[in-house]
Amino acid sequence: MSKVKVATVWLEACAGCHMSFLDIDERIVELLEKVEIVYSPIVDAKEIPKATVGVISGGLGNEEEVHLARKMREQCDVIVAWGDCAVFGGINCMRNFSDRESALREGYINTPSTVNPEGIIPHEDIPRLLPQAVPVDYEVDIDVYVPGCPPDADTILWVFQELLEGRVPKVPSEMMRYD
Repeated sequence: MSKVKVATVWLEACAGCHMSFLDIDERIVELLEKVEIVYSPIVDAKEIPKATVGVISGGLGNEEEVHLARKMREQCDVIVAWGDCAVFGGINCMRNFSDRESALREGYINTPSTVNPEGIIPHEDIPRLLPQAVPVDYEVDIDVYVPGCPPDADTILWVFQELLEGRVPKVPSEMMRYD
């Protein structure tokens, strides 16, 4: 039996959703007997290949992220929005209360941890920010929503098990995580 091909991208977010995936612990061994991760932040691949399942974590905040989300939708049969940033926009949407220039100035000049004595704000070196940060479904159709910040490891595993059984899951409210 051939393995189900899975692609994942990590857009505008922390890393919590992918860390929660790793939190399925030793059960990942059994899962990896059935799936092949063909694209991910931890796989050295330059292009998103065809895949059965595409998992998107993180919201959309810049043009590159929109491109990646559209490419995932094009290349994957089923798209899973994983985590509050992908599903609702998440904490990334806090920047929607200011303009893009203020957000860039805050990120590249004003933060206490930033060392930028010349006050340079990259422009052509970084993807152009969208007018607002938004959830993934503002740009692409989503088949499965898995909310949570991050989603619980058991819920992530359950979603994969459902997909492997040929079902498009709807996460029951008792499995959703809102903490």
